[in-house]
Amino acid sequence: MPLRSIDPATGHLHATLEPATAEGLEQALATASRAAGPWGSQPLATRVALLRALAEGLRAERTRLARLITDEMGKLIAEAEAEIDKCALVCDYYAEHAATQLADIPLASDANRSLLVHQPLGVVLAVMPWNFPFWQVFRCAAPALAAGNVVLLKHASNVPRCALAIADLFTAADAPEGVFQTLLIDAETAEQVVADPRVRAVSLTGSERAGRRVAGIAGANLKKSLLELGGADACVILEDADLERAAEIGARSRFINAGQSCIAAKRFIVVETVADDFVARLQSRVEALVPGDPRDPDTTLAPLAREDLRETLHQQVEQSRAAGAELRCGGRPLPGPGWFYAPTLLDRVGPGMPAYDDELFGPVATVIRVADETEALRVANDTRFGLGGSVWSADAARGERLARAMACGAVFVNGLVKSDPRLPFGGIKDSGYGRELGAPGIAEFLNLKTLWIG
Repeated sequence: MPLRSIDPATGHLHATLEPATAEGLEQALATASRAAGPWGSQPLATRVALLRALAEGLRAERTRLARLITDEMGKLIAEAEAEIDKCALVCDYYAEHAATQLADIPLASDANRSLLVHQPLGVVLAVMPWNFPFWQVFRCAAPALAAGNVVLLKHASNVPRCALAIADLFTAADAPEGVFQTLLIDAETAEQVVADPRVRAVSLTGSERAGRRVAGIAGANLKKSLLELGGADACVILEDADLERAAEIGARSRFINAGQSCIAAKRFIVVETVADDFVARLQSRVEALVPGDPRDPDTTLAPLAREDLRETLHQQVEQSRAAGAELRCGGRPLPGPGWFYAPTLLDRVGPGMPAYDDELFGPVATVIRVADETEALRVANDTRFGLGGSVWSADAARGERLARAMACGAVFVNGLVKSDPRLPFGGIKDSGYGRELGAPGIAEFLNLKTLWIG
């Protein structure tokens, strides 16, 4: 089935692209397999030189690439430009730190000399989502390539032009043949690639369903997998929090990328004594958002990336309202072209509602009222997800204590939950396993080999 590139703000069809043929896919796999050994044997200086060239290319093409992101998945143009900048930063980070991260580690043993060495696995398949169409790819590819692996990209079907543009960046950076390739394939074909013996590891960022499927195939074929799946991040507002700052950052966290972020503040868990005050501050910011053309710098809320995503989100909102959630504002698809949804705030959310139990991937903030810190922690952990979270308190020690008790991969105290090339990123429970970024991110796709020399 052809891949379609559609403008989410207008519904305009930009392009239709044909998927790879069976012969083309086999050629790509064979090319990657041939490239893996020579690339892994290249001096580290050669590998990081490619990362530096990629960073240079990203910065040189920043305006064009950002516009492509906006045209294809609807992101605000300023956010798209920041995404390209971040991709360049992750290339810079591993170019600078890979030598230390990949250095041999001496070990104590009964040998004359023993050590841990880092060696690449070979071909890594990256199955990536549409919501950050460049960042998610470079977050995986930069450490994998620095470590000596080669990468095959299976991108989301609604961002095929972004996928091809990423491959073009590697060509412009003079990457050796086969070191990075984009595969225009569907999910069923991607499962065949996961099972292919020439592929030694897979990294997937996406839905729970896709993660379970890919992990099962990888496990059956005894190969490494890394999963970054959904999230329902808690944003805990204690009674001593700076409510103005918490509302400001909380609104930004929830509505960035039109709410289509795994680490958005999806559940505001607020102590009852300050709940009315906080909700009023949050609501004023939600109502101030301006939906519109994401290419217009005055627009502050982008469309959803696909029509089906808007339909699903609205069903979740309606079901939550029917179960007792209080609609403070929004709660409806917006008329006109494109897939816009009114910025929405649901208050008095509780168990049994989609807004409490599931991930809402769009511009909908939910408020859960609790009696005190103890109940706040219980509710924060009362989820099948475990990606990120935040705590707001005037007492940093108190915030840290609560953060340590939250069951997730990262907690930010009095700050915006974000990914950073220097900080490990990933989740637990149904949010997946493994870590990207930082030193753990480069170690995920390595053979940690012990050498014992008598």
